[in-house]
Amino acid sequence: MTRALIAVVGPTATGKSALGLDLAEAFNGEIVSCDSTAVYRGVDIGTDKLPPERRRGIPHHLIDIADPTETYSAARFAADAARAIEEIHGRGRLPILVGGTGFYFRALVRGLFPGPERDDPLRARLNRVADRRGVEALHRWTARIDPESARRIQPRDRKRLVRALEVYLLTGLPLSVHFTNTRSHLQGWPVLAIGLNAPRAVLLERVARRVDEQFAAGVVAEVERLLGRGVPPHAHALTGLVYRQVVEMLEGVRGLDETRALIVRENMRYARRQLIWFRHEAGVRWLTRPDDPEIARREAFALVDAQRGASIGEPHGGRIGEN
Repeated sequence: MTRALIAVVGPTATGKSALGLDLAEAFNGEIVSCDSTAVYRGVDIGTDKLPPERRRGIPHHLIDIADPTETYSAARFAADAARAIEEIHGRGRLPILVGGTGFYFRALVRGLFPGPERDDPLRARLNRVADRRGVEALHRWTARIDPESARRIQPRDRKRLVRALEVYLLTGLPLSVHFTNTRSHLQGWPVLAIGLNAPRAVLLERVARRVDEQFAAGVVAEVERLLGRGVPPHAHALTGLVYRQVVEMLEGVRGLDETRALIVRENMRYARRQLIWFRHEAGVRWLTRPDDPEIARREAFALVDAQRGASIGEPHGGRIGEN
């Protein structure tokens, strides 16, 4: 079978998981998760992990592979995902990458540069600048020396801003230039990236409904269990959306209603950053009607057919609407 990787990417709450399942069913595929939080065991409700009974019997990879006390990195993801993709191809099946963590996607398909190592004294100086002048000052600095990275990094994302400036100050080259000069773990693999988006009003309604469902499903109790097992509140698994806000609520920073509203707002901000990120990824094929699942499936199936050509033949089960 000809090598090919299909990726379903885009902002949160746009239907990536459902479309990934449809593609896997139709084209004899297996799913590789591209989610920086779903890798952690026990971090389930706030990440909207599909339980096994809703996976339609389709194998899923890179879910629940790390302890919540670990720090799972983009470099580790790229190596793990490349290995899973090769194994799926070796079984004669189609690998389908599904998720919205743009940095992980880039690490896999474009590669990560190998250094430099972290410089703790330099990081301390950069953090002092942020403490004195605000994190936004680091973002303005990054925008002057590396506009491409500044477009992709949230103005308040201190960790990534410090790293971007650290790389520039240690090497004399912007982070974006280093990325351009790296090699992918999937060198030579054709990649079809299918992008999903949705109108803001539709996205807001979906996000608000999802947050209600997460609280109804017991996300607060889930966080309490993790903390009770000794997972520190600053663990990487608890710093993502939903979990960070719930931890703060349990620490008394804000109440339940405020927390729910904040999570909705932060999800919408995150969706905007995801869209900006993937808009700058070359070659993403954006579906024209992602808000209509039927039309989106038809269009995605046609894109996969065109990508793989005669090596696929007809999708298993026929075209949508032909049965």
